Amino acid sequence: MTIHDVRLTSLAHGGGCGCKLAPAVLQQLLAAQPAAGPFKQLLVGTETGDDAAVWQIDETTCVIATTDFFMPMVDDPFDFGRIAATNAISDVYAMGGRPIMALAILGMPIDKMPPETIRSILKGGASICAEAGIPVAGGHSIDSPEPIYGLAVIGTCRPDQVRRNADARPGDDLILTKALGVGIYASAIKKCVLPEGAYDEMIASTTLLNRIGADLARDPAVHAVTDVTGFGLLGHGLEMARGAGVTLTTSLQAVPLLSRAAELAEAGCVTGASHRNWASYGSAVELPESLPEWRRHVLTDPQTSGGLLIACAPQRTDALLRTIVEAGYPAASRIGHVEDGPAAIRVVG
Repeated sequence: MTIHDVRLTSLAHGGGCGCKLAPAVLQQLLAAQPAAGPFKQLLVGTETGDDAAVWQIDETTCVIATTDFFMPMVDDPFDFGRIAATNAISDVYAMGGRPIMALAILGMPIDKMPPETIRSILKGGASICAEAGIPVAGGHSIDSPEPIYGLAVIGTCRPDQVRRNADARPGDDLILTKALGVGIYASAIKKCVLPEGAYDEMIASTTLLNRIGADLARDPAVHAVTDVTGFGLLGHGLEMARGAGVTLTTSLQAVPLLSRAAELAEAGCVTGASHRNWASYGSAVELPESLPEWRRHVLTDPQTSGGLLIACAPQRTDALLRTIVEAGYPAASRIGHVEDGPAAIRVVG
């Protein structure tokens, strides 16, 4: 058996951030957990479903800690490692920090995969960590029924540069830095119908580090940041809305999509996670009348290593967009705004 004999996606029941528990299930599980306690140094915990935990050490330094892992959404082991590492590191950037080191999380069905395949996954993850300027300083591995890989990542930032998902303000504009459609493409891979050229487009997006988040955190006009992953744009937007007690209005036409996402979604290339996402939070979302189901699936599509959703002062939107695009995120777009109202999302045509 060689590295080319194993189709990774055939070894897993799901893949990428589509493996995440549905938002409603996660809420039920966390509701039974004890509170974090009166730790004044814990600036960000589990209260608003933010991207990472933040602990303030002193007046100048905070530590950011996160972990993220999943099963393969692609068959190339090196690409799987790259995507998983990029996704995990993103949580640190989304909080306004910069990573300093990572630990690998590895679970592999060693009776079904040759050692060279597993080594290639690890090399892919290490290559992204090297790009981020951090070491893989250790980790943990187990023999598991399905392949699992990811990272625990530690980062740092100044206390005034912490960016939570819950600090959006009425009047803010909303910016999304990457195009949607990763879960749709992953579904097409499973069905062997992904068009030529679309795979390279997906890999380019999912291996693009969200390092722009650390730069944006230095701007006081950037009020809130989160990364868009397994719950889809609507799910992570709703976390922002609930945390801040505001309504997010999103323009359907302004949301950037991967080039083949619309046609593939219309053809039925959607994930089970997209259905679970809508069942979990659809009651808090207002959609245009007669919106086709496939267009709704674009908004609930689970993103793996997706972009950043940013709430910023409107007078800075144009300048921030130029900065983001020039930094290497060509799909970045203004997709809506924040207003007073109940914790909900309104989608307009």
